[in-house]
Amino acid sequence: MRLVVLIPSYNTGSALLQSTVRAALGRHPEVWVVIDGSTDGSSDALDGWERDYSGLKVFKLPKNAGKGSAILHGAKCADAEGVTHLLAMDADGQHPADRIEKFVQVSCEHPEAMLLGCPVFGPEAPQLRVQGRKISNAWSNLETLGWGIGDSLFGMRVYPVKALLRAFQSTLFARRFDFDTEIAVRIAWQGVPIVNVPTAVKYLSKDEGGVSQFRYFRDNTLLTWMHARLLIGFFLRLPVLSWRLVRGGNPLKHVKIRS
Repeated sequence: MRLVVLIPSYNTGSALLQSTVRAALGRHPEVWVVIDGSTDGSSDALDGWERDYSGLKVFKLPKNAGKGSAILHGAKCADAEGVTHLLAMDADGQHPADRIEKFVQVSCEHPEAMLLGCPVFGPEAPQLRVQGRKISNAWSNLETLGWGIGDSLFGMRVYPVKALLRAFQSTLFARRFDFDTEIAVRIAWQGVPIVNVPTAVKYLSKDEGGVSQFRYFRDNTLLTWMHARLLIGFFLRLPVLSWRLVRGGNPLKHVKIRS
C-alpha cells in the first residue's frame, strides 16, 4: 500500500495554498498538488518547494477544467507510479490536516475501502449549505440502495486508485462540481466497501483568506442533471444492487470511527 495526499487547487490564493500544503506535509511524507489552471497568481506559490520537500510534487494544468479533471490527472499519474490510494483534500482550508493520520490509519486497516469524510460543522457553516446537502445525500443513498454514503459532497476522502479510475472510465462527466457525488456513487456501484470518517470542517471568512468556487444556481443545476443521469444508471443496475443488499450490503457498514 502506498498512499499520497492529493490537493487540487483553483484560485485558492497563494497564502492559503501554501499553508494547506505545509500543514499536509507536516502530517504525511507524500503530497501532490494539482494546480487547475489558476489565474490568481497562486500557480507560482509553490515554486521551489519541490527542492525542499522530497515528497512534494506539483502539477500545473494549462487551463481550468474542474476539480474532477484535476483529481483524474493526479490519479493517472499515481497509477503510473504504483500509488495505490489517494487521500484527496481541498486547498481552501476547509479540510483539517490533523485528520490525515486518522484517514491513513483507517485506510491501512481497510485498504479495500473508500473512506468518506463526514463533515462535523462548526457554527460558522452556512445553513443553506448544511441543509441543502441533505438532499444530495438522500438521492445518493437511493441511487446506491443504501450502500452507506454518509456524505456525498464532502471532499476529504481516500480513494483506492484502481476503483477511482474505473469510476472515471464509466462516465464522461464528474469533472466539475458534480465530481464528489458522482464518483462516490459510481465507486459504490462497483461494490467497493465504504467507511465513513467524521471530520471537522471549517468555513474560513474572507478576512481569513477563505474562498469559494460554489455558485448556487450553476452548481445546483449541475447536481440536478447529475442525479437524473445517476437514477437511470440506478435502474439499470437495480438487480445487482438488490442482490448485494440481500447479501448484507456494504460489508464494512459496522465499522464506526470516532470523531
